[in-house]
Amino acid sequence: MADVAFNWYCIYVKSRHEFKVFDRLTKAGIEAFLPAVERLRRWKDRKKLIKFPLFPGYLFVCIEKSYELMLKVLKTPGVVTFIKTPSGEPEPIPEEEIVPLRKAIENGREIDPYPYLKEGQRVKIKSGPLAGATGILKKKEKQHFFIISIHILQRAVSVKIDASEVELT
Repeated sequence: MADVAFNWYCIYVKSRHEFKVFDRLTKAGIEAFLPAVERLRRWKDRKKLIKFPLFPGYLFVCIEKSYELMLKVLKTPGVVTFIKTPSGEPEPIPEEEIVPLRKAIENGREIDPYPYLKEGQRVKIKSGPLAGATGILKKKEKQHFFIISIHILQRAVSVKIDASEVELT
């Protein structure tokens, strides 16, 4: 039997339903990834750390490209559609874009949304938990940030990093 190829896909979900959809997909046995960050939210009477989706309205699922599994994802309450190619096919996301994002979140790196960049200096991280990841290096307020781009969403996130950890590609 041939190996079944699993790919990452981006799904668009109803506004403010990201965590509910993530839980439903996980309970259904589908590998899902919801990049989220904790932010301090202030009210008049209190402050609280709240988890916010890094890409509001979007989640990632790792499934094989089969009609049954894609239908199972689409039938999940809160899911609107897959992000598609111009021809209407669900667009697979390269693992090289998902893995560094997962590692950055799992390792507790400080992550902030960053404007999507089409051009910039490409760098590769040579040490640390993100070693091997490629992205863009930017400098802001005397600190260096590594930019991880998710091309299909035309979005990016910045991860605070020491400039000595990167090399030009």
